[in-house]
Amino acid sequence: MNADQKISRYQRIAVQLSELFRKTHDPVARMSTMAAILQHKFTNFFWTGFYRLIDGELTVGPYQGSVACLVLAKQTGVCWAAIDKKQSMVVPDVHDFPGRIACDSRSQSELVIPVYDESGEIVAVLDIDSKTKNSFDEVDAAELEKIVKLIYNK
Repeated sequence: MNADQKISRYQRIAVQLSELFRKTHDPVARMSTMAAILQHKFTNFFWTGFYRLIDGELTVGPYQGSVACLVLAKQTGVCWAAIDKKQSMVVPDVHDFPGRIACDSRSQSELVIPVYDESGEIVAVLDIDSKTKNSFDEVDAAELEKIVKLIYNK
């Protein structure tokens, strides 16, 4: 899929989510719906879900895929790197990422997007894994950054 096709797909997903999100402002319900839709719209998404920042720990939230790590080790891995750097992380090969957390050995590449609440605080991350290397790029990151803003959009 080329960049234009990918952008178009993400835009259609954003419209679909916006319509669905009219039913509730609950962020966990919105995360659940978002994870399900993203997982089923992209064949290269092997694990799609959220880790929520609760009491200083990253605890698994709504997700689609195989069993997840329940709590991620502090200050380790791609999810914590995205929080610490306050930016999305595109990891073409997870085996090259220092301090990688391997919840599922089949994961080969990863994309993590910080989720900000209404006050601008990071409250979660969207974490997407793929079974193939180089599955994600800056187009995915940019479009998903827009989509995750819908979670706290009233």
